[in-house]
Amino acid sequence: MAPPVVAPLFDQHGRPLEYLRLAVTDRCNLRCFYCMPEEGINYMPKHDLLSYEEMLRITGLLATLGVRKVRLTGGEPFVRRDLVPFMERLAQLPGIDDLSLTTNGVLTAPYVPALARMGVKAVNLSLDTLDRARFASITRRDELPRVLETFHALLDAGIQVKINTVVMAGQNIADLIPLADLSRSLPVDVRFIEEMPFNGGSHEAGPASLPWHHVRIRQHLEEHFGELTPVVTAAGATAADYSIAGHQGRVGIIAAYSRTFCGTCNRLRLTAEGGIKTCLYDQGVLDVRALLRSGKDDEQIAAALAAAFRFRAANGFEAERQRPLHQLSFESMATIGG
Repeated sequence: MAPPVVAPLFDQHGRPLEYLRLAVTDRCNLRCFYCMPEEGINYMPKHDLLSYEEMLRITGLLATLGVRKVRLTGGEPFVRRDLVPFMERLAQLPGIDDLSLTTNGVLTAPYVPALARMGVKAVNLSLDTLDRARFASITRRDELPRVLETFHALLDAGIQVKINTVVMAGQNIADLIPLADLSRSLPVDVRFIEEMPFNGGSHEAGPASLPWHHVRIRQHLEEHFGELTPVVTAAGATAADYSIAGHQGRVGIIAAYSRTFCGTCNRLRLTAEGGIKTCLYDQGVLDVRALLRSGKDDEQIAAALAAAFRFRAANGFEAERQRPLHQLSFESMATIGG
């Protein structure tokens, strides 16, 4: 049965749902301390993960509902086998005109030519430091050379690179200026992200745990580079972007914990096990895997999606309050989907 033609979806706050963050796996080859415990997390059995066919079906259906952009996340996407053939099929879905991915870069370099051929225009590269020893300390793996190989391969292929750096007190503050300085001679965006309370239980979350909020990050950058000039961003953007005089690239700041951008959020998440999240901070609003595997047709699934989106939280604070016991710190970003 062909997917029904349905008007684009809006939540009850008038925000369109246009951007899908699709987690293809909960597994990761790094053990970043702010994401999960050193021993890792309890990964889902393979049969609990959505198959590629299931992901293609739900993404195609969401495209009929207004989703135009898809970003693959994990875990680490390239840990899952046969990712590139899946991406090639995903890129061919009617209505999907923007395909990108977030990666830690450890396994990515050999696949860069294929990404360029299929039309991937942008890659977010997770990179919290340029110092090899600190990288090993933060990620619990000595893989910085391979990440930098991916970084340069992406640039050589003409793929836009956005570096994602989580700002962590006592860990990588000395790295903020060197990372931002990459934008001086290279056409890269370097985005600094407030640390969030998703860490697999490695530490407790709360206001006191965020000494480096978005205001302080900007002040720190301006103390070194001078005034940052705001850049107009697309609707729904999470980063506040800035230009620096004399720099080819830009810097950005993502207030992920302060949640200053919720009013224009246009994204939803599909976790690797098939849960729909309309906010990073919610507990999940719909079990798509159950719908797919119970024989529901596309019209029935579309109706379930529309109903779920009508009760979307106004912002991340409301979504957090609605969670039982507020156990955010015991989730991992690898489980949620980056």
